[in-house]
Amino acid sequence: MTAVELTPEELALISPQALARMPKADLERIEGLLELLAQDMDAGKVLWLCDVPGCNGAAHPGRPGPHARANQRPPAEGIDWDTWLLLAGRGFGKSRTGAEWAWRKADAMPGSRGALVGPTAADTRDILVEGESGILASAPSTFRPLYEPSKRKLTYPNGSVQHLYSADEPDRMRGPQHHYGWADELAAWRKLQYAWDMLQMGMRLGQHPQVCVTTTPRPLPLIKALIKDPLAFVTKGTTYDNLANLAPTFRRAVVDKYEGTTLGKQELDADILDDMPGALIARAVIERNRVDTCPELLLTVVSMDPAGTGRGDETGIIGGGHGADGRDYITHDESAKLSPREAAKAVWRLYERIDADCVVYEDNQGKEWVREVLRSVWRELHPGRDTPVMHNVTATKGKKLRAQPVVMRYEQNKVSHVGVFGELEDQYTTWIPEEDQNSPDRVDAAVHLVTFLMKRYGQGVVSVASPHGVRPGGRGPAAMGRPVGFGRPSMPPGRFGRPT
Repeated sequence: MTAVELTPEELALISPQALARMPKADLERIEGLLELLAQDMDAGKVLWLCDVPGCNGAAHPGRPGPHARANQRPPAEGIDWDTWLLLAGRGFGKSRTGAEWAWRKADAMPGSRGALVGPTAADTRDILVEGESGILASAPSTFRPLYEPSKRKLTYPNGSVQHLYSADEPDRMRGPQHHYGWADELAAWRKLQYAWDMLQMGMRLGQHPQVCVTTTPRPLPLIKALIKDPLAFVTKGTTYDNLANLAPTFRRAVVDKYEGTTLGKQELDADILDDMPGALIARAVIERNRVDTCPELLLTVVSMDPAGTGRGDETGIIGGGHGADGRDYITHDESAKLSPREAAKAVWRLYERIDADCVVYEDNQGKEWVREVLRSVWRELHPGRDTPVMHNVTATKGKKLRAQPVVMRYEQNKVSHVGVFGELEDQYTTWIPEEDQNSPDRVDAAVHLVTFLMKRYGQGVVSVASPHGVRPGGRGPAAMGRPVGFGRPSMPPGRFGRPT
């Protein structure tokens, strides 16, 4: 047990003779440790690791509060491993497990360098570092690091440092080197393989660099490869393992809703699902067309499916466009559970970020208010500027029939995802129309987008390069009544074929 893990009771067992021989500075240090540890006890913190075999994490003598369950402990001493792969359902306690592992590595290796990598920069900051189960909340008061957000760095009392990275910016990991790393929600990394490769290439310090991966599983090639890797130690867990420590509303809002469903098997039970018979699209189809970048986009669109028209009560917000190579590309998924006004703000933020040409939205089933909310929010955000062009979609046939042409376009290798969009892809590959008539909102938004592009580019030369004349905030007039791309400024490729 390290000094930072000693309890006040254990410190109190130091003999009077030993105390009498201690220099004044050491006595003051012990007094300071006692005060800090007492603060942790007052906050309800207990030692995380427990040596009771098969412990379920419930309070017991020696551990008077929630602590690590047996399946949250790192691999035992004597096991040779490079990657600890923790595959677990939502709410299992993956973040707490990773945070505890990360700060303990810093403690055990004074002066070491660690890498903390989340799906985005915000995820790394908000979950791995500042989250309720993150490092700042998990590390004991006696070993809490100094967090410097502007430097993306944690510095520990013993000189160890941890650098923060985003899997969306893998090139930031190209130069630095580390002793160890924590990769959170690996299956949600949009630039999955490239970001993982950059992390691995930086694991070159010390005698045995190791990486802890905490993720909800998805049947992605990298996840499958890690499971088969003889130097990967795999731990599995479910949402139910930690249900006693989760909010009662979580069972009602999430567990009861998805329990027994195909998606629930993945998100709650942490099963790795292969292609589901009857699902809208086979995962292999999406995988073989996945790309890291796309060419110049001739027409860029934001598609919106309002909450309430599909399963999940999310607002589907998908960005993408039609490439100069004749293929369609999905470039962004900003879908979330949002109020109408917040959803409209998210649509316009994405519209401006990708310099879109228009917005496509569904307005049937009593959703005629959508256009007015979009207009109102645009005027609020941009007083005096004309509202961009919007196209409404009114469904006249069933969801499955509407999606079939889009599915065929995927199967013909004419639609690519630029990176990984885990939740959208989960919905594509787990929604079985014959079993559930209510299609997911992310899928609906993606179908609207690709359908719109198919109509614009489905028959040889199309007469509209951009669906409106002067685009507010855009680059000038579009070529109405001319072949695609004619009359539009020549633009060098950016991240998605446009300058960023």
